[in-house]
Amino acid sequence: MDKKNTTIGILFIVAAIAAYIFSPKAPPRPQPVALPVSSATVDAGAPGSSTVAVAAVAPSNSIFAAVAKEDGSATIVTLSNDFIAVAFTDLGGAIRDVGFKKYPAIKGKAEPYVFNQLHADPMLAFTQDSFPGLDSSVRYQIVSQSASEVVFRVVFNNQIEVTRRYVVQPSDVAPSKGEPYQLRHETTFRNLTDQAVTLPRAALSLGTAALTSDVDQGTYQNLGCNDGKDVKFTRGSELAGGGFLGFNRRDPVPYIERTSPVVWASVKNQFFTTVLTPDQPGIGTIIRRVELPPFPGTDRPVSAIAGAARFDFPVLAAHGETKFGADFYVGPKEYKRLSNADIFKHDQDKVMEFGMFKFFSQLLLTMMTWIHGWAGNWGLAIILTTLFIKIASLPLSLSAARSAKRMQKLQPQMAAIKEKYKDNPRKLQEANMALFKENKVNPLGSCLPMMIPLPFFFGFFSMLQSASELRFGEFLWVHNLAGPDTIAHIAGFPINILPLILGVTMIVQTKLVPQPNMDTDQAKMMSQMMKWMPLIYVVMCYSFSCALSLYSTVNGLFTIGQQLYINRQKEKDPVVAVAAASGRGIKNVTPKKK
Repeated sequence: MDKKNTTIGILFIVAAIAAYIFSPKAPPRPQPVALPVSSATVDAGAPGSSTVAVAAVAPSNSIFAAVAKEDGSATIVTLSNDFIAVAFTDLGGAIRDVGFKKYPAIKGKAEPYVFNQLHADPMLAFTQDSFPGLDSSVRYQIVSQSASEVVFRVVFNNQIEVTRRYVVQPSDVAPSKGEPYQLRHETTFRNLTDQAVTLPRAALSLGTAALTSDVDQGTYQNLGCNDGKDVKFTRGSELAGGGFLGFNRRDPVPYIERTSPVVWASVKNQFFTTVLTPDQPGIGTIIRRVELPPFPGTDRPVSAIAGAARFDFPVLAAHGETKFGADFYVGPKEYKRLSNADIFKHDQDKVMEFGMFKFFSQLLLTMMTWIHGWAGNWGLAIILTTLFIKIASLPLSLSAARSAKRMQKLQPQMAAIKEKYKDNPRKLQEANMALFKENKVNPLGSCLPMMIPLPFFFGFFSMLQSASELRFGEFLWVHNLAGPDTIAHIAGFPINILPLILGVTMIVQTKLVPQPNMDTDQAKMMSQMMKWMPLIYVVMCYSFSCALSLYSTVNGLFTIGQQLYINRQKEKDPVVAVAAASGRGIKNVTPKKK
């Protein structure tokens, strides 16, 4: 493999990494399906009685779902604890929005971030295309309310009494008993007639997740569903169509509906999520796009996604009733909360999307949160977490670095072996391996110091996609550790400092680490990978959370100090021997003295 081919290979690696990170992970686009419509049936087993069907309607064919318009006529009931302020509306007997008291909407301002502030439907409302007559266009009566509970009631078509009850947890609820960001909801259907009534296949709104800032590209907006076996996510980008670099072109679609059991379903943006966990599994999910007004000072429309979970309800016998119950989490994507197995029993923490590096993401986030508890600054917590990881892996790093240094001293012997066996690649490799074994050298030792941090890097990368704790975190000149540390723009291009410092740090690091000089394709590729690594890291980190650049920079500075220490240590001279290969094995042949 010559240098040109190796370089081309590295470029393909860079392109693959970029494609993996920045392209939407979407399965082939499903064809839109019509929402089911109930039809009247006759109960042949009960002469004289019939089953009355309540019809559902299909959605419109618009690309975007309509934003709900409010005329100020709705009656709002607000229940709250120290964490949330839940605004209930009598239109649909549902949750208009939820304010997060611990999370400001704008840095330095007192106003809380409000989830579902602009929306297609109130949360837990029956969507208009699934249950007309009980949706958010219908005014419910407020039956009762207290500091923690509100109950709505409406009678549909003089046939069905519908009661909707909501309970907000107290602030000091024990972790084993409840969660202050989670509500309890129950909808009761009671048949007021002498006939059995078939309820339609209804959909409950999960909420509308909007972009969190003007630099948010919508990468984290998706609808999640746990079907009892796997958790699958449908991203908003799947609705938008498009493709990556001209491949896999798809046309925009107004909505995507997936049919599967629904143990829980979620709608989320970068930092906040809803999670609906019904007492009995649902039968599918629906996701739509919603276009909201631009952020102040910009002209780019705000992209949002609206989700819903679909449920089948049993036939109501004459004067019978049925109850739908569910827990509804509306809050930040805090792993410590969502991983509480006493409350969330169905892997709701997978809404964090840590992926294949879950172990490293969980470890880093747990350590970082613990350190922040006494350090009081997220930037400092990241630095101390990084140093702890580096110190813990120091024995392995030192061993790899020393091996790399010894490798560098073997270059004369390797040159002699190359000359001796230049026409026999197999014996050349065997002789080199014998030389390495004799001198206790790992042939890839120079690459290991660069590779050890990779799983932690990708674990950090995955973790930062959901770390609401870092939102608006400050450190030195950084005002938001969850976003780029842009200090200026040149011709519209953002100047982000930490990724550039990271690039310089990695260049210095690669200069200090001894480079392998082997004839194997693997060694050449690893050597080229080390040369391209600074660029790869800078490209990956440039527009991402600057916390990732901070972690990688501290990691690189520690590695530089470690390598300077290793380079100053004296190593024993390598065995002065030229390895020779024979048909019976490998032996060392000491050159004759002149």
